[in-house]
Parts: sequence; structure tokens; C-alpha cells
Amino acid sequence: MRHQTITTLCGLLITASLAHAATLEVDKQRSRIQVNAKATGHAFTGTLKDYKATVSGDETALTPTGFDLSWDFTNLGTEDASRDAEMIKWLGGGTPKGSFKFTKSWTDKAGKDQGMGNLSIHGISKAISFPYTVKKDGDWVTIDGKANMDYQNFSLPIIRAMAVMTVEPQLEVTFHIVGKVK
Repeated sequence: MRHQTITTLCGLLITASLAHAATLEVDKQRSRIQVNAKATGHAFTGTLKDYKATVSGDETALTPTGFDLSWDFTNLGTEDASRDAEMIKWLGGGTPKGSFKFTKSWTDKAGKDQGMGNLSIHGISKAISFPYTVKKDGDWVTIDGKANMDYQNFSLPIIRAMAVMTVEPQLEVTFHIVGKVK
């Protein structure tokens, strides 16, 4: 009898957790992923124009269970064609790719939601963590966050031009993902 009760309880817990699982159909027109960089005397932003994103989570608790993102760096534009071409060379030429795979989330001591995942650039994967927020309005969900990274951690050299201009290795990646719950 006890075994049956435990089995029933486990079945109810699994069913309850699956009942709230949902995927997010990302609306790229309403979403944006950007990289903010500082260089000697100026700053610039690169915007990812196209990417593949798969997002899932608990629809009721608004907690993520998956966030996989992949892109070609040829789709990261800074509104300066010359700079964009130099970036591709700096990344090794061709069609360099990047990806992010979510691994876990938690709430920190200050009550802020934190996420963690593996960021892969230039053939190197590193774990990064970052704060994020999730808001739901009807069937629409918005996920915002900001991650800081150092491009040197991905075996990429310091970017220097004309012996005086340097792009700082610390970059800020911001994301605003909007999608419909499916």
C-alpha cells in the first residue's frame, strides 16, 4: 500500500510539473540581442540580426528550463561595414559561429533571478552567469538580461587599430527576448 501511495504521489508531481511546461515562440521583430563595446574615444553596439533560439520553461512560475541560442557572427552588425569585416577576420574568417546553452537558474540572496549557461565562441566554451527578469502579459513573455564577458577568455587577442585605438576586452551582452507561449 505504501509503495502504491509513493508511486501515485510521484506520478502526480510529474504530471503537475509537465502541466506547466511550455515553449516560447520567439518573435525576432520584438526581440533584440546586442553586444556593447567600448573603444578608445568611443563606444559601439553590435546587434544580432538573425539567430536560432529555443526557449522553454515553467509557464506558471516563469522559471526557465532551457534556452539554447546559436548564431553566425556574420549576422552581428555594428552599422559599420568595415568594422564588421574586421570582426570576422578577428574571429578567424569564414562564417564564425557562436552559441549559448542554458544550464541552470537560481534566486540569489538579494532575491534576484540568476541564470547560467555555456557560451561558445571561437571554438571555446566558458560558463557565464547573469541576472535576468521574466514578465508575462497574457500569452506573451519577455525575458531581459545582461551578461558581462571578457573576449580574451575565448583566446581572442586584444583588438588594436592604428596603434592608438583599442577595443576593451570587457563586453556587455544585453538581451530582450519576447515570445508567445506555446
